[in-house]
Amino acid sequence: MNESLLSPVLDDDGAPFWQYAARGELRVQSCADCDELRFPPRPCCPHCHSFASEWRRMSGRGRIWSYVVPHPPLLPAYAELAGYNAIVVELADAPRIRLVGNLVSGPDEPLNSVPPERIRIGARVQAVFTEVNGMTVPRWVLERA
Repeated sequence: MNESLLSPVLDDDGAPFWQYAARGELRVQSCADCDELRFPPRPCCPHCHSFASEWRRMSGRGRIWSYVVPHPPLLPAYAELAGYNAIVVELADAPRIRLVGNLVSGPDEPLNSVPPERIRIGARVQAVFTEVNGMTVPRWVLERA
């Protein structure tokens, strides 16, 4: 894996997300009082203002809500991966939650492993996990019909 690719920035509120990802689990923070899901993680529920939270496991399924193929790559480390994508995924079990990631052909495949012409709004995807610079990150693969 290219060591100069971007890595997630850890903070206290989001650290559990990355800990679960390291175990191959996609989890979203939820309020322990009103049960509302929230992403990105934060200390206080925007609905009921409770500071009590828990992490709910998601199925990892979703659909492509939006995407972009940057031309030219904005960062030099990504130039050799030109043709890569950035997608926004709406989670199947939490439609108000959307995560940003990359569509790849398999967990350890490069960011440019899916041709841009294969990407479609509404396509069903499944989370997979891969290591980038010592951290496990979720990526997405097309669901098999």
